Amino acid sequence: MPDLSSVTFLWPLLLYTSLLIAVFGMAYAYQTRRFPPIVLSLGMCLLCIAMARPQTVLMTPLREATVMLALDTSGSMRAKDLKPSRIEAAQEAAQKFIDNKPPRLRVGLVTVAGTAALAQSPTEEKEALRKALENLPLQYGSALGSGLLISLEALLPGAGIDAQKIINESADGSGPKKPANLGKSLDDKNAKAKESEASASRGRNMAIVLMSDGQSNMGPELLKMAELAASHEVKVYTVGIGTAEGDVVHIQGRSMRVKLEEEALKKVAALTQGEYFRADSTEGLVKIYDTLGYRLKFEKRALSEITSYVALLGMLLIMVACTRSFAKVGRII
Repeated sequence: MPDLSSVTFLWPLLLYTSLLIAVFGMAYAYQTRRFPPIVLSLGMCLLCIAMARPQTVLMTPLREATVMLALDTSGSMRAKDLKPSRIEAAQEAAQKFIDNKPPRLRVGLVTVAGTAALAQSPTEEKEALRKALENLPLQYGSALGSGLLISLEALLPGAGIDAQKIINESADGSGPKKPANLGKSLDDKNAKAKESEASASRGRNMAIVLMSDGQSNMGPELLKMAELAASHEVKVYTVGIGTAEGDVVHIQGRSMRVKLEEEALKKVAALTQGEYFRADSTEGLVKIYDTLGYRLKFEKRALSEITSYVALLGMLLIMVACTRSFAKVGRII
């Protein structure tokens, strides 16, 4: 579809020919004491615009795109402030997203607890994704940064992102300070620059959807992993699951109240130019996935001339006006 805000003209001076329509209208009104037919006038204006050769940016769907669903499977997701529970509500919404995905959209699944794991590599097969979603055991801990990292590694296999190395470095406190240093060695700077440029351009038709209650207490720092995603131009859409009041859950013999902590999720979305959604009910979560379906229509932009389309529309309007006039009075006036 066209981006109307980007319309330009190859021969803009010919737009002045549209002034002839005003002259025609005044002459018609003088002779007939009536206003000229609106449809006919509009059609003639479009023909004048077509002579100026308009062009605009057309946005068309990419042939292939990939989305990674990173689903929080930590113990706090057993909370029942969303019915029947946070994890079941998230599974239901993710299932609907998968059922309604376009054929060429590849989807992968990463589970996130104390560690993150690739439950399903990106695929177009809905049945494989359904099976991966069926049984998701809840585990201790929450390493959301690891979830983003594993998702990025699956999205960009040629980008030099060594997820295990980064996770190990974060565990012993020797992790790199800047996202630019994450991944392979920087001995060959030229090769690294080429890799980053290639992976960044590919990242434009990829995204991560992180579904969590926002609590992260293990693994690489979440915001640093968001910066890494941003450096590869991969947008992260975050979905906050739960309510501000939260619920009491029992984990390893202890009772604790778990609430939605959305500040970190908002920052991740902002850093990567994604969007944050708050799901404080099961119905709201399902609606969010409907909205995400529209957000994740990856498109490419190309400047194209639309002269023929404008001229065709103008001729159709003129034909409609002439046909209507002939039907009413038996002649074209």
